[in-house]
Amino acid sequence: MSNSNQLIFDFECHPALSRDSFLIAENNLNAVQWIDKWPDWPSPVLCLFGPSGCGKTHLAQVFKARSNALKLENKWFEREHYAIPAMALIYEDVDLNLNKVSEVSMFHLYNNLKEKGGHLLLTAKTPPSKWALNLKDLKSRLNTAIISEIGLPDDQLMAAVLFKMFSDRQIFVTEKMLKFAINRMERSFSSMRKFVDMVDNVSMSEKRKASVFLIKSVIETMEIETLNNLS
Repeated sequence: MSNSNQLIFDFECHPALSRDSFLIAENNLNAVQWIDKWPDWPSPVLCLFGPSGCGKTHLAQVFKARSNALKLENKWFEREHYAIPAMALIYEDVDLNLNKVSEVSMFHLYNNLKEKGGHLLLTAKTPPSKWALNLKDLKSRLNTAIISEIGLPDDQLMAAVLFKMFSDRQIFVTEKMLKFAINRMERSFSSMRKFVDMVDNVSMSEKRKASVFLIKSVIETMEIETLNNLS
């Protein structure tokens, strides 16, 4: 297990929650650096974008802990506002919620933040340039936002995350088990969390140690659940 242990030490631990940590790797380094630079941003808005499970929400939590930011919900955008509720704000899944918010309200929010020196962290699956915005003034404002893409984890990061998750549950896994899982499972942090939880539950309920056979069984169960959800 020396190689697997070494994977853990290849990454810096970035505090996110009081009982959690965030592993920094090539796929998220730029985003983490922008979070660390706050409040010295050249724009009032930072947009983190990438596929589901890449770590956007986790980094939003890092930003919240660092800045004491207020998280905005869709309801806040239902009417126009001319005052900002806090100097640091978070609004997630923007591109999925554009049809639920007032673009005029978002436009005023941007202007007020810029005027007063406040900041807004946005998360989305796509960059602002691809959002279906009708208000040209808002589109031009968001084109000046800081943009940082977060990619899916590579093999090394997945191994480090899985090893840490299993270690937190005092479950011993070998490098062979990790490689077997990584080559067969979805590349997302949410999928990894679900996978480790399921291995833990099966191991405890059936009083079995983690093994390649158990991991294979859990992955097959996850695949069946995914297919059932799609049907």
